[in-house]
Amino acid sequence: MSREQQAVAQARKAFETGRSKSLDYRIFQLQNLTGFSRRNKRRSEVGTQLYETLGLEGEVNLAIKNLKSWAAPRPVEKNLLTIADTVYIRPEPLGVVLIIGPLIGAIAAGNSFALLVFVLFINRVAQLNLYVCIIIPFLFLFKELYTVVTGGVAETQELLRQRFDHIFYTGNSMVGKIIMEAAAKHLTPVTLELGGKSPCYIDKNCDITIACRRIAWGKYTNCGQTCIAPDYILCETSIQDRVIPEAKVMQEEIFGPVLPIITVSGLDEAIKFINKGENLWLFTSSHQMTRFGVIQNMIEETSSGAILANDCLVHYSVSALPFGGVGNSGMGSYHGKFTFDQLSHQRSCLIKKLKMEGVNTMRYPPHTPTKLSRARFFILKCANLGWIGRMMMLATLVVVAAVFVQVREKIKLLTKEPLQY
Repeated sequence: MSREQQAVAQARKAFETGRSKSLDYRIFQLQNLTGFSRRNKRRSEVGTQLYETLGLEGEVNLAIKNLKSWAAPRPVEKNLLTIADTVYIRPEPLGVVLIIGPLIGAIAAGNSFALLVFVLFINRVAQLNLYVCIIIPFLFLFKELYTVVTGGVAETQELLRQRFDHIFYTGNSMVGKIIMEAAAKHLTPVTLELGGKSPCYIDKNCDITIACRRIAWGKYTNCGQTCIAPDYILCETSIQDRVIPEAKVMQEEIFGPVLPIITVSGLDEAIKFINKGENLWLFTSSHQMTRFGVIQNMIEETSSGAILANDCLVHYSVSALPFGGVGNSGMGSYHGKFTFDQLSHQRSCLIKKLKMEGVNTMRYPPHTPTKLSRARFFILKCANLGWIGRMMMLATLVVVAAVFVQVREKIKLLTKEPLQY
């Protein structure tokens, strides 16, 4: 058995113990993650906190605070046929998942996982191995639930041959296609957060200085190694001479790569250019939000994982917004509760009592037009009532059912008794 097979088998065996399903246990694991994030100080303290650990701690704290409400049964709207039943959605752990990206949601959802870390990032690998293999057991974390697999292409291919209950991958589209092909052999669902083009349209009426300052910050943050950084600028020819000097100033200060500038005749041509290819994010620098304004036109006429007006990157900090792409930029989304839902099975539950069988006779043969008419009423009418309304409706149904049963019993007795003269 290969190392990868052993890791998956170990994670599955650990999941079957049921330990990860306890909400208190999940919260305990998440609390341990915050300590690890504070040890990551290989960059400047401000840079590390601003671009790495603050987001991580925010996600962990959000999950700890809201986990019990996320995992609670979710009541759903009922029709008249099921008004007396208990109907809800129950989020349940998927099982063993492969994580090539974020892991907070996998723990919060109660899964076990194999975390793949490429050896290209040897320093981070050493940190993760130290944390998972030494620190975690010391903190009473059941390490068999959360295994780390390190390696390159060969190890990744072997890991993908194993059966998982979900695969979560963050990276480029080429590898995303390989992962999706491997997952298809086991019909394993996937979440793919992939790269893509992030066009940035600068409207002629905006403040060019502020726009270029924010674009340059978004482009060169983390040395440009950010998947949601602006990929290129679209602007009208009339303002190109104003954009280029501002952009040059930002490039000279940051010493980053060149940001391509493409001229268009106006908003309509920019929209057509953007819609030609796949895109992950869309950024505009405009102050208009009217029905026929630049921002509203961009929202209505383009498709992207997100749209950000008058800034770059900052939407990533909002955990209440789903983070994910469209088309060649991936499928599925995550962040906060979205990650929890992505890595949970939304199980449908309907609990019915054996009483009030009279109401259910409409579904049993022989089928008649009268029964069909009743079924249409009970199934198509939604029970969108308040608490008092639901109680009154339930009482009415009970009375109707009782009367129906009594009438039916009397009819039976009359048909059995002989006629007396």
